[in-house]
Amino acid sequence: MANTKWPTTDKSKYLAKPGILRIDGPPKVKGEAKYAYDINRPQMLFAKILSSPHANAAIRSIDISAAEKMPGVRAISIMTGPGAAGVSAQRVKVTPQWDGFPIAAVAADTEELAKDAIRAIKVDYEIQPHHVNAFDLDKAPADRKPAPQAQLTGTEESLAAAFKAAASVVEGTYGLSSVAHCCLEAHGQVAEWPAADRLKYIASTQSVTTYNGQVAMSFQMPPANIEVSCQYIGGGFGSKFTVDDWGLVCAELSKKAGRPVKLMLERDQELQIAGMRPSTFGKVKVGCDAEGNITAWESTIWGTAGMAGALPGPQVVPYVFVGIPNSKRTGQRISTNVGGARAWRAPNHPQAAAITMTALDDLAAARKMDPLDFFMKNLALTARPNFTIDFPKVYREELTIGADLIGWKKKWQPRGTTAGPVKRGLGLALSTWAGAGHASQCMCIVNSDGTIELRIGTQDLGTGTRTALTIVAAETFGVPMNLITVKIGENSYPASGSSGGSSTIGGIASSSRRACTEALNQVLAKVAPALGVAPEALEVADGFVRVTAEPGKRMAWKEAAGKIGPTPVSVTADRDKPGDQAPLFTANVGGINMAEVTVDTETGIVRIEEMVAVQDVGLVVSHKTCESQVLGAMIMGVCSALYEELIYDDQTGRLLNPNLEFYKLAGIGDVGRLRVHLMTGPGYDERGPIGVGEPAMNGPVASIANAVANAVGVRVPIAPFTPDRVLAALQQGGRA
Repeated sequence: MANTKWPTTDKSKYLAKPGILRIDGPPKVKGEAKYAYDINRPQMLFAKILSSPHANAAIRSIDISAAEKMPGVRAISIMTGPGAAGVSAQRVKVTPQWDGFPIAAVAADTEELAKDAIRAIKVDYEIQPHHVNAFDLDKAPADRKPAPQAQLTGTEESLAAAFKAAASVVEGTYGLSSVAHCCLEAHGQVAEWPAADRLKYIASTQSVTTYNGQVAMSFQMPPANIEVSCQYIGGGFGSKFTVDDWGLVCAELSKKAGRPVKLMLERDQELQIAGMRPSTFGKVKVGCDAEGNITAWESTIWGTAGMAGALPGPQVVPYVFVGIPNSKRTGQRISTNVGGARAWRAPNHPQAAAITMTALDDLAAARKMDPLDFFMKNLALTARPNFTIDFPKVYREELTIGADLIGWKKKWQPRGTTAGPVKRGLGLALSTWAGAGHASQCMCIVNSDGTIELRIGTQDLGTGTRTALTIVAAETFGVPMNLITVKIGENSYPASGSSGGSSTIGGIASSSRRACTEALNQVLAKVAPALGVAPEALEVADGFVRVTAEPGKRMAWKEAAGKIGPTPVSVTADRDKPGDQAPLFTANVGGINMAEVTVDTETGIVRIEEMVAVQDVGLVVSHKTCESQVLGAMIMGVCSALYEELIYDDQTGRLLNPNLEFYKLAGIGDVGRLRVHLMTGPGYDERGPIGVGEPAMNGPVASIANAVANAVGVRVPIAPFTPDRVLAALQQGGRA
């Protein structure tokens, strides 16, 4: 009989095979894939939100009378301030504290009428003081700076002695500005009430299974009465876990109007209020001995997540190199009047990597060492004794492969030594992530015609969930992939966790593997008598059920499935099996990123020539979509390193670039040549699937930063590395 243990990739038919195409590719390119934005229900209304134009302002009064009288306006809800009621009842005394804060929502026959009605609402604001600048720590008001946190490894005396004895010590300022999630499909949903006590959502969400529970509390109704669907989502990156105020008010407007309502944020609102990655800046002092061994670290990091929210604590740096013997780390949060932070593709890690890897690269330059040699020399400091992964070994293998792919030893030169105005440079960075699988259940149904169906309450963020599940099922049953149907995106299916933290693949691969294996064993039990053996003597391969000891004694899969009879085999299984000491997934991976750039010292323009990512992901399930995840992370890294930044006006507190004209993203000609190498084989495959969405995102900004410094000979301290910042660094460094 079958067991759940993953086959080795050298013996698998589908796992980790590069040629398998995406299941969702054809419906997307043909326009058959429907996102929440595409849904249009009969008699559907369109809703728009009125936003505050101030960074901090109390609301004296709101007058909706003119909007209520407008033709085509069907419902209005006040979301903040006097008059707020229903799902917004707790916000009567709330003060809008950032540009774009939702004030009211209108549902009307058309989008144009809804926008007209929004403009007709009169709000009397009392403007309050604001603060939006997170970089200048000294200028932040005292009440915006909670007490800093500090951590110490060793003693103050040992730290001072280590710095005094160091052969080289460097000090620098580094960091990343705030960036938006900037989902191509804005946040939003369609809501309707099929009955007075039943609510249906078609939402753009990263959490189909938990969405209804969030809504149920606000409407005081059973979660089972709320249906949630999300077949496709146009990007989330950590920002679409919650139903949000606009999701609740959408349903409220639908209930008031008695008709379906679609509410999708406008692009400016998407950038203002739908989440951002916290800015993080750091002042670092780091030292090493004459051989380049890192001996001491001292850092102060700060930044903003908006008015509240989590920021990287002092412990996140030094990143990866956690074993530096003497270190002092301080961290401080600044409250600013900007839209609040949300999880952004590897919370804290890109920031921690950018601060740590750049400081260490500067230290290597001070010792006149090739950074590759310097990082290799210090890999012992990446060891984590309580982890099952041997980080120094993984990083050494990855750095060796990456250096070969990018031609590091042939191309690398000491800082700023390239002749001519266009300089070329190389940089590298190390990264890590956990990526453990989330809780998940999966139903597997085997029909008598041989077709197999999986049902699971997960969602596909564009990462290839359907493809991965199809591969797991086809591998388990030993049948062609066209016999598999995967149904996801409905909260009526067995519960599966939110898609975040790179946790999806570990969860869904494990639950589907267990469900498929148990279902297969039920089929084998029905087939065994016909082959004259016990079920334990059977296996499946290449579309046949066969006797393991006599492969020629076999039965075609469809014939075998016919033994099931009229009632399909149906099994629901969990990610974990009680008492099972061998989980199908693990956690914690290492990866490296290398970048080659050119920098025009006359214009300050940085161009990516080539980037290489070498990534550990445990067992690769779907090679194409896994590789695609890494490529996508590299592209997002280029965006963050060279283009993206939320820019606020200090005087008004308003976001100055809430559109895709001035909130810059990389185009196809901006990303250079991208190369991915996935670590597979012995030492990796047996660890089971580990998520890859986050880990490959953590190194690109740091590696690009180091490549720019290698090219021009000076550090450009803050990302994005825009032409003005590059030229300013050159001028300050005497190289303009």
